[in-house]
Amino acid sequence: MLALLLLVNIPSGSLQAEEEGREYAVKAVFLYNFCQFIEWPRQQFPSANTPFVIGILGSNPFGSLLSETVQGEVVRGRSIRLEYYQRPADAHNCHILFVSDEELARNPNVCAVLRGQSVVTVGESDAFLERGGMIALASEQNRIRVRIYLEAVGASKIEISSKLLRIADIKR
Repeated sequence: MLALLLLVNIPSGSLQAEEEGREYAVKAVFLYNFCQFIEWPRQQFPSANTPFVIGILGSNPFGSLLSETVQGEVVRGRSIRLEYYQRPADAHNCHILFVSDEELARNPNVCAVLRGQSVVTVGESDAFLERGGMIALASEQNRIRVRIYLEAVGASKIEISSKLLRIADIKR
């Protein structure tokens, strides 16, 4: 499925809102798929019923798209719950934290706040990786490219599947 997502074109056109909607629909599917291709330490799931938590820092650029994508989905026997945070320090218990470029400008130290914790930080640009983020979903030539910063991943206790690493651009 990840390979298919890379082939999804985000059509160019005059309707900026429609393009952004399609872009965030693709990014929502990536966030869902990250639950399948990343392993977290056992202690990140205190019980067998602990859900995966996908967090959004600040404003929600997905609208209802992310909620619609994960609604009713179960990954490895766990449901997926969305949480919204206003401060990076509040996100230490989520599994995946999405930070838009807009929020990165407001919270430039978000990755430093979460460094060493088992929170997969996902942003939208190379600037996010340069600030210590783990994964960037960068829009490039009407496609979403996955970039992974291995040093930032190595500082946490998570493991990224070779299937995900294979489709990503790796920053060392």
